[in-house]
Order: sequence, then structure tokens, then C-alpha cells
Amino acid sequence: MGEEPSWGEEQVSPTGKAMVQTTPMDVIRIRIASFVLLFCVPVAVLSVTAHLWGLLVAVGVIALIATGSIIFAVRKQRKLGGGPASRG
Repeated sequence: MGEEPSWGEEQVSPTGKAMVQTTPMDVIRIRIASFVLLFCVPVAVLSVTAHLWGLLVAVGVIALIATGSIIFAVRKQRKLGGGPASRG
């Protein structure tokens, strides 16, 4: 049996590509978009109660863009595969 890599080392495939389930950009995209969605909901509620329909439309567009960004990042993760198998 070969030596197991330590937690600090990144595992690579035989072709030299990193064997990770997600890329750092995907993680950043999901976190920022979820943060944006967190603020879109209360602003949307306040804009409905204040009858500010233009603001509601703007928040809706921003929420759709954020949701699309999350969906894009998750689909990209699935396309990359599962990465290395855990031997826990």
C-alpha cells in the first residue's frame, strides 16, 4: 500500500488535474449570491408594503441573476465529478 497524502496536500489525477469537487470560484459565486438573496427578500417585502413597484422589479431581476449564478455553479460542480473517494 502507498502512503496516504496528508490533509495539506492536494490530490491530482494521473493527467495532472486537481481532483477537487469544486473550484474556489464556484464557492465564491455561491456564497456571494446567497448573501445577495438574503438581502433581496426583505427589500422585496418592504417594496411591496411601500408600493415601490420599480424597486420590486429591480430586486426581482437581481434575485434571478443571483439564483442563476448559484444554479450555474452547482451544475459546474456536478459536471466536474465527485473528486477523490474518501477513505475515512
